[in-house]
Amino acid sequence: MKGIIMIIDGMGDRPLKELGYKTPLEAAKTPNMDKMAKMGINGIMDPIKPGIRAGSDTSHISILGYDPYQVYTGRGPFEAAGVGVDVMPGDIAFRCNFSTADANGTITDRRAGRIRNGTEEIAKTINSMDIDENVEIIFKESTGHRAVLVLRGNGLSDNVSDADPKHEGKPPKEVLPLDNTEEAKKTADVLNRFIEESYNMLKDHPVNLKRIEKGKNPANIIIPRGAGAVPHVQPFGEKYGLKAACIAETGLIKGIGKIAGMDLVDIDGATGGVDTNIENIKKGIMETASKDYEFMLINIDGADEAGHDGEMDDKVKFIEKVDDVVGEMMQIDDLYFILTADHSTPISVMDHTGDPVPIVIKGPEVRVDDVEEFNERAATKGGLCRIRGRNLMDILMDLMNKSTKFGA
Repeated sequence: MKGIIMIIDGMGDRPLKELGYKTPLEAAKTPNMDKMAKMGINGIMDPIKPGIRAGSDTSHISILGYDPYQVYTGRGPFEAAGVGVDVMPGDIAFRCNFSTADANGTITDRRAGRIRNGTEEIAKTINSMDIDENVEIIFKESTGHRAVLVLRGNGLSDNVSDADPKHEGKPPKEVLPLDNTEEAKKTADVLNRFIEESYNMLKDHPVNLKRIEKGKNPANIIIPRGAGAVPHVQPFGEKYGLKAACIAETGLIKGIGKIAGMDLVDIDGATGGVDTNIENIKKGIMETASKDYEFMLINIDGADEAGHDGEMDDKVKFIEKVDDVVGEMMQIDDLYFILTADHSTPISVMDHTGDPVPIVIKGPEVRVDDVEEFNERAATKGGLCRIRGRNLMDILMDLMNKSTKFGA
């Protein structure tokens, strides 16, 4: 018996006037998800707690049964691990954006035109940066506009603020120490110099000059955020006794899987956006499911990108594409299949919200309820009722008859 948790990143939403006061999931044509709802037990889930705006990282940590309030130290370490950086004790890691700045230092595009190509060459240039002889800079591109920065050396701290202004039209924030230690002051100083020097090194970079010629926004500045030290995490296999694999598009979610000790499955053409290669993802899922893994964590990210960009039609169409993947997965035998989201990313907000997300569990012995559609409102009538992310692995382990008895 296998268990799969499939997370459609940012799928949850709020009713939109343009869709007749339906959510994108309600408006999308999802015959396979609806079929799964009819065959399963449904409910709604708060990834962390009701009303808490979960990040993709903290929600996944919670869904896997770890306490994000204890395990989470920041996005940086997970992102770095996910893109193949061998982080070490004492390293301070950051999640970064390739961004676009004008001559005045104002950020005009936080994601550098959703850059897809040329980031490896830019990363090579950044890795030649020399700011402090006692601090090694390790920089690596992730998917799309994402990247990671690791600072390695003595006397560093993760207790520093983010540089990300969160919105265009503002300069990068000055990185500040969050305590009065010399380590935090030193780290903040290194980061501020790193940001300034990244612009100096990249404004005339060949990759960016070509992008400007083509009318695209250049990736001419690096914006770090999500500082964190490497956390200690009990391996997933040790915690649950399951051999696990992780299929994810972004370095962030791959890093959570890697730090938890899961095997990572790379998918060619998986971009983390609405342009991701859904067919390759579907093929990778089915091939991995045919192997001897007892558990799979799957994350598909495009709906979240559309939500952040406020692209209603793109979100509806992407959900419809994912529905085809769900239909294929429903053919797998001896499987408890959980379909849900890690948070809501409403089109109207263009960011994560604390709205609960729909969830359905299909499997041999679930108590099938009367729900006939998979969406935010229909799921509220399901037999699973309202749960938290931290409950999910306990429920799955019990269904798989792999849980331990509490008490005598």
